[in-house]
Amino acid sequence: MGPSPYPAQADSSRERTMKALILFWLCVSLFPGFSQGRVVGEDEAGFAECNVFFPGQVPPEGFTEPFHVKICQQYNREPRFATLYSTKDKIPLYSAFKYTKAAQNEEESWLVEPQVDDPDNDQQEMVLEADLVGTVANLGVNQALTSDYVGSGYERGLLNPSLLNEEDFQTATYTLTNAVPLSPSLSKTWHRDVGRVVEQALAPHCPSKDHLYLLAGAIPSSVRVKGKVSVPEVLWLAACCDTAEGWSLGLVKKTSDENSLADLTVGELEEQLLAGVELFKGSCGGDSKTKEKVEAILQAVSQIRAGGQVGTNDSQESKESGLVRKVAGIIATPFIKLLELLIYLLVELVKFTFYFLWLVIKRVGSTILDGASSLWGGVVSYLQAISMVLISIPYDLGRVVANISLGFLEIVQDVAFLTYRILRIPVGFVLHLAAFPYHSICAIPSVLKDLAAGIGGTFSLAVDATATLLHGFYYVASHIAKRFVPKVSSGD
Repeated sequence: MGPSPYPAQADSSRERTMKALILFWLCVSLFPGFSQGRVVGEDEAGFAECNVFFPGQVPPEGFTEPFHVKICQQYNREPRFATLYSTKDKIPLYSAFKYTKAAQNEEESWLVEPQVDDPDNDQQEMVLEADLVGTVANLGVNQALTSDYVGSGYERGLLNPSLLNEEDFQTATYTLTNAVPLSPSLSKTWHRDVGRVVEQALAPHCPSKDHLYLLAGAIPSSVRVKGKVSVPEVLWLAACCDTAEGWSLGLVKKTSDENSLADLTVGELEEQLLAGVELFKGSCGGDSKTKEKVEAILQAVSQIRAGGQVGTNDSQESKESGLVRKVAGIIATPFIKLLELLIYLLVELVKFTFYFLWLVIKRVGSTILDGASSLWGGVVSYLQAISMVLISIPYDLGRVVANISLGFLEIVQDVAFLTYRILRIPVGFVLHLAAFPYHSICAIPSVLKDLAAGIGGTFSLAVDATATLLHGFYYVASHIAKRFVPKVSSGD
């Protein structure tokens, strides 16, 4: 193969990739709480370590399509919630979580999951989309990216709302595998309604937050953003209070009507989903003992639906508390922004320093490696040439000795053959001449024997011929006599 036709482009691409890797590892080192999302293997039970977000650690059943991917969403090496993601529709079908505590919204930092697009990728963590360019195969084939939402008129609506979580749990929600396309107004009303329902209607009627299990999901439609990401037809929420006197409840919001919020049983909700779906293993309440609690919850939901506030006795206190929080937020905002600017400048400075050091190390290392490579190549070539010369000396010497020996043997062979041809003529003549009297004298008995045999044979032939002739005459005479002489009768 010849040299690359675009060496400058190749070097530039390698530098960009190396820069992205340096930035990624720098971010990991500076922010150890980087969000992790592990794609659960087919050989693992349920959602692996994220099974804790389901009652009895049993995930919903009935979601069995091959394009359904189970993700255990993690942060700071701890599971935060679980997500079933559809690589066909590029949206999550549901996210399972527990209500921790209502918190203020923090700055969004959106991440993507490398293993959804590349199952063989070694990065078992969620990272910024820009840091994955050129490092993940088929990025964006099986999941939505930030670029799919830009200019589309849709927002990234969280199924597991960030406002129902705090600290690390809240940070972990900002992943595109937990987001569906929603209009800005629908996204606002959905998170507002879900937040109020969980805080004011569900959590107060469950003895412990650890026993309140929540499933927030979406039903995909045929409408797609940029022909890729499915816009949900329905948003839904299922809750289960897994206690001795537990209960379950379902809520549905149609995306065509952002003000709609219908309550229904979990069984009725399951009928609107895929056939054979079972959200919560077992009844999770639903008997006569829990009807009073369910009615109280539905009454609270009705007040929320009507735009009221549950628990108005503390409204003044909440207003005052809200005013204090607002004033504190106004005072603290400049300092927070200044701190963010300082952190940003520090990160950029560290990034520039690392990048500069990397370039210096790369140049020096490249020069040293090139020099060492050239020196090593020269030494190897010199040793090869010397080795070939040393090996050829005994070979050439042996070949000369062999040629001399073969030439000498050919001379000896030619001399012996010539001598044989010269001596062959007189020796043969003398031998034949000496052997002539012997052969002549020895032939006399054979000749006399042959003569005697010839004479005897001739005499014997004459006797045989005479006997045969006489026998013939006798035979003819006897035949004539029998033919012509009359037979003498026995009476005469």
